[in-house]
Amino acid sequence: MSPADRFARLPDLLADDADLLRRGHWLNVECRVDIGTEPFHLTLAQGAIAAFDRGPRLMRSTVFTVRGTAEAWRNHWQKIPAPGWHDLFALTKRGAASLEGDLRPLLQNLQFFKDLLALPRRLPEQL
Repeated sequence: MSPADRFARLPDLLADDADLLRRGHWLNVECRVDIGTEPFHLTLAQGAIAAFDRGPRLMRSTVFTVRGTAEAWRNHWQKIPAPGWHDLFALTKRGAASLEGDLRPLLQNLQFFKDLLALPRRLPEQL
C-alpha cells in the first residue's frame, strides 16, 4: 500500500479514536497534507474530519500545509520509527517535510496534529 493510500484511511482511524476527538473538540480549520506528490485537503470541525478530499483542487484555500516525501511518511508510520523519523519536527529538520502558511492553528493544537498525522501507524504494515 502506498503512503497516500495509507493516509486515505485517516478518517476511519480518527473516528475510532475518542480521546483524540475529545482533545480536538475546539479545533476548526482547513488544512492540506501532501503525501509525496499527492495532496489531501482536510476540513476539521470540532476536531472531527468534516471533509477529506484526495487530489488537487484548484483555488482551494487552506490555512496551512504540511508537505512530506513518500519516504518521510513511510518511515514516520513505522510501528516504532527510527530517530529522525519519529516526529513532525524531526522530519522538517532532516529536510523530508515542510510546514507552510499560517502555523498558528497547528502550533496551538500541536499535540493533536502530531497524533493525527501519526494515526496511520496503527495500520498493519503489510497493507
